[in-house]
Amino acid sequence: MPEKRLPPGQYIPREHTPVHYGPVPRFRPQRWDFRVYGATEKPEGHRWTWEEFSALPRTEVVADFHCVTRFTLPEVRWSGLPAAELVSLAPPAPEATHVMVWAEYGYSANVRMDDFLAEGVLLATHRDGAPLTPEHGHPLRLVLPHLYGWKSVKWLRAIEYLTGDRRGFWEERGYHNIADPWAEQRYSYQEEPGQGPPLA
Repeated sequence: MPEKRLPPGQYIPREHTPVHYGPVPRFRPQRWDFRVYGATEKPEGHRWTWEEFSALPRTEVVADFHCVTRFTLPEVRWSGLPAAELVSLAPPAPEATHVMVWAEYGYSANVRMDDFLAEGVLLATHRDGAPLTPEHGHPLRLVLPHLYGWKSVKWLRAIEYLTGDRRGFWEERGYHNIADPWAEQRYSYQEEPGQGPPLA
């Protein structure tokens, strides 16, 4: 990858160690489920078992992965359910503007609906042709290639449709609410006018 394609402040590492907060959860397929709830078109929401979710349509996306800790992994090959397809299967109410992405242990990240529906966004089950490893989010993770990696939540369990914005785990702890790597939106203080790189 030519260096000019890297977002500002990023580099390509020689080696990569997975980064995550807390322990790696154990996958129990018989107890696992995935839910979409909140401001849904159907008040009761939606639920899939692992067997049902595994049967949903899949596609492949090749995209760079940008971590807020400044490394970029070029051309990672992901496979999974497109987020746009999930929204088609589980439509939000017209007033929904954001999603809260929920993972094991209550970890969360907030995303604007437009970012969630962007081209290339996947609920990924595979990386580079193989099932995700536990350290990379097995059995399911979100992949938002156009945002910093903390928004690409590992060990995904639910999507909550929101009618307004609400900060997630790292956003409550000082990370930027949007997380655009090309605008270097790393920290919440940059949301104030005149602070840090220009915001998109």
